Amino acid sequence: MSKTKYDRQLRIWGEVGQGALEEASICLLNCGPTGSEALKNLVLGGVGSITIVDGSKVQLGDLGNNFMVDERSVGQSKAKSTCAFLQELNDSVKAKFIEESPDTLIVTNPSFFSQFTLVIATQLVEDSMVKLDRICREADVKVVFVRSYGLTALVRVSIKEHTIIDSKPDHFLDDLRLNNPWPELNSFVETIDLNVSDHVAHKHIPYVVILVKMADEWTKSHSGNLPSTREEKKEFKDFVKSKMISMDEDNYKEAIEAAFKVFAPRGISSEIQQICNDSCAESSSNSSDFWVMVAALKEFVSNEGDGEAPLEGSIPDMTSSTEHYINLQKIYLAKAEADFLVMEKRVKNILKKIGRDPSSISKPTIKSFCKNARKLKVCRYRKVEDEFSNPSVTEIQKCLADEDYSGAMGFYVLLRAVDRFTANYNKFPGQFDGGMDEDISRLKTTALSLLADLGCNGSVLPDDLINEMCRFGASELHVVAAFVGGIASQEVIKLVTKQFVPMLGTYIFNGIDHKSQLLTL
Repeated sequence: MSKTKYDRQLRIWGEVGQGALEEASICLLNCGPTGSEALKNLVLGGVGSITIVDGSKVQLGDLGNNFMVDERSVGQSKAKSTCAFLQELNDSVKAKFIEESPDTLIVTNPSFFSQFTLVIATQLVEDSMVKLDRICREADVKVVFVRSYGLTALVRVSIKEHTIIDSKPDHFLDDLRLNNPWPELNSFVETIDLNVSDHVAHKHIPYVVILVKMADEWTKSHSGNLPSTREEKKEFKDFVKSKMISMDEDNYKEAIEAAFKVFAPRGISSEIQQICNDSCAESSSNSSDFWVMVAALKEFVSNEGDGEAPLEGSIPDMTSSTEHYINLQKIYLAKAEADFLVMEKRVKNILKKIGRDPSSISKPTIKSFCKNARKLKVCRYRKVEDEFSNPSVTEIQKCLADEDYSGAMGFYVLLRAVDRFTANYNKFPGQFDGGMDEDISRLKTTALSLLADLGCNGSVLPDDLINEMCRFGASELHVVAAFVGGIASQEVIKLVTKQFVPMLGTYIFNGIDHKSQLLTL
C-alpha cells in the first residue's frame, strides 16, 4: 500500500479501512455521467477492482455531460471508453468492462453479480431494481441504487444487514465513569485530598478526581441518586465551585464545564441494549464475527461489567500535575486491558461452543470492538420490492402535506411514475420533441393512479412538479450527476470500510429547491 499516495484519506478511515477498499470489487451498471462520477471517486480512493457493465455506444450527446468520454470515443463502446479513462486516474486499480445491457444481464445471468463486494446500479428502471435487489440479497452483495433525472436524483442503499463497530459519531461522551468508578479508580481518588493547603497542588488536581469525589459526596447525601433536575444540576455545579480557593484554578473550571459527564446515566445506552437483545445475539454456527462479539458483550455486561460495557481506556487532556495525569492514564488503560482480556476469553468460549476455531476472531478485532462497544450500529434495509409495493402510506401522506418535504416526496412519486409511463408508452415523458402537453397529462394520470395504488387516494402532486418532470425528459445533467455520484461513492466507502453510518432510507435530491432529504418508506 502506498502510504503517501492515500495519506489524507488514511487519516479518516485508517489502514484497516484502506485495506478493505483495496480488497473490494465494485461493479457499475450503466456508465453515464452519474455512474462515471461515482466510480471516479472510488478509483481515486483506491478500490481493488472495478467492472463496468454497459451495452451502449458513445453518442455526440454524451460529450456534453460525461467527462469520461471524448470525441474519439464517439461510436465506440461506452463501457470500454469509460474504463480506459478511469484506469488512467489510478493504475493500481484493476479495471474491466462488459459490453452488455445491465437490464439483460440481470435477467439472463443473475449469478454474475455474486463475485462482487458491491454493485452500484445507476439509471435502472423499477422492474430491474427489484430484480437486482432480489439477486444481490440472496448472494449477500451490497447494492447502492443511484438515479439522476433532470434536476432531481435518488440514492438508496440496499442490504439485508450492515453491522458497524467503528461508527465514528460526531459527538460522543468520554468513557470516564465519573459516577460509577471501579475499585482501582476509587482507591486512587481517595489518595488525593481536595482540601490540601498547598495552592499549587490544589490547582493541579485533575478534574476526573474532583468530579468522582463530588459525585460520591452528592449521592451519599441524596439517597444514592445523581443530579437529575435543572435545579439539582445547577446546585451540583455550585457545589464544585465552592471548593475553589482562587479564581485562576483551571482544573476547577474544567470540572464545572465537565459536570454534565456526571449527569449521564450509568450503564449501557438503550441502543446498545437493543443490539444485545437482538435475536442474532443468540450465537449459532452461522453467526457472523460481529454477532459472536455481541453475544460476548451481553455476557460481559451482565457479569464482570456490572451493567457497563468494556472501558474504552483513553482520557482527554486536562489541567493536572504530570504525576497525577500519568497515574490516571495507567489506571484507565489497565482497566480497559482487563476488560479486553475478559471479553477475549468470552469470545473464545462462544466460538468453541458453536464449533468454530476459538482464535478465528483476531485480537485486534476484539480490541477494536471493546473500544467501540458503546458505538455499535446495526442497519437493516427493507427490500426494494417491499418499499415499492408496500410503502408507509402515512409517511407518504405526511410528507406530501408537509411544506418542507412535499418536494422530495413529489419527486419520489414522480420518479416511480415515469417508470410506469415508460412501461406503457415505450419512452420517457418529454424525451422527444413535440407532444409535451400530451405527455404532461399522461404523466399526471399515471402519477395519480400510482398514488391510488399505494393507498394514497386523494393525495395530489403540484402541476409545476409534473411539468418540470416532463421538461427534464430523462436527461442526466452533469452537475446533478457529479453531486449524487459523490454522495453515492461516499455511501459505498461507508459500506466497504464498515466505518461511519450509511444512510437509512431513500435519499432524494431536489435541485430546484437545493434540498437533500431522507424519506423513510
